[in-house]
Amino acid sequence: MLSKFKPTWMIPTIYQISPSKLNQMGIKAVFTDLDNTLIPWNNTYGTIQLKNWINALYKHGIQLVVISNNSHKRVSKAVQHFNIDYISRAYKPLPSGIIKALKKYNLDNKQVIMVGDQLLTDVVASNNAKVRSVLVKPVLPSDAWNTKLNRYIEKKIWTKLLKKYNNLTWQEDIDER
Repeated sequence: MLSKFKPTWMIPTIYQISPSKLNQMGIKAVFTDLDNTLIPWNNTYGTIQLKNWINALYKHGIQLVVISNNSHKRVSKAVQHFNIDYISRAYKPLPSGIIKALKKYNLDNKQVIMVGDQLLTDVVASNNAKVRSVLVKPVLPSDAWNTKLNRYIEKKIWTKLLKKYNNLTWQEDIDER
């Protein structure tokens, strides 16, 4: 049961995930959570660093798809500046949003990674869909009201994860796994 919460990789920020390394690994798409992963939860404008990273993904032939539990209205407003496709109302931790994206883009689970800032939603959904996951630190130290309970529960899960898995460490970039 605890293995459902274990991320494949732990990288401090989404920007540290190397598009060239993803390309070498055969990754065709990066699925990502929206709030506090790609952009701050309280701001729909990304940084220059984010725009540069998205451009680097596209130069390497890698698609970026937001998979969010938010409404269509919220997600479409947030991604309109970036020309990113998305799946809204993904119902994470259920794998349905990820599976929908895999089918929509005709991808195999080995051709994608899922990036997110929450164990309870993003990592569990990834593991349920048998997609490798990247846990990132939240962009902001604060969260929307509906995420605060998840963070409290995550603290308890982290204690158990760290006891069971001694290889859970933050890395500079992904590696072959």
